[in-house]
Amino acid sequence: QVQLVESGGGAVQAGGALRLSCAASGRIYSMNTMGWYRQGSGKQRELVATITSGGTTKYADSVKGRFTISRDNAKNTMYLQMNSLRPEDSAVYYCQHASAFGLYWGQGTQVTVSS
Repeated sequence: QVQLVESGGGAVQAGGALRLSCAASGRIYSMNTMGWYRQGSGKQRELVATITSGGTTKYADSVKGRFTISRDNAKNTMYLQMNSLRPEDSAVYYCQHASAFGLYWGQGTQVTVSS
């Protein structure tokens, strides 16, 4: 089992910034991919960004140039720096951890961007 705990969500005005963190613990395989997904009200969950244990990243087109995903493998922690936030970025943000041991999700953290 892998446990994931997100933090850093909150309310911010458009143009502001937030930094999300996701701390992983438990049975962690060294080769894994972690990612951030989000689900807005009445919408399906969508990919925001992913990062492999080797540091390869992928971003949704909607966040490219504004969001930066990173990780500290020694701390088993992943981050999402979100700049130039827009109202449409408002959602519950979920952390995901994928490896040979399985797929795990965090409980989610709310991000609200007001115009």
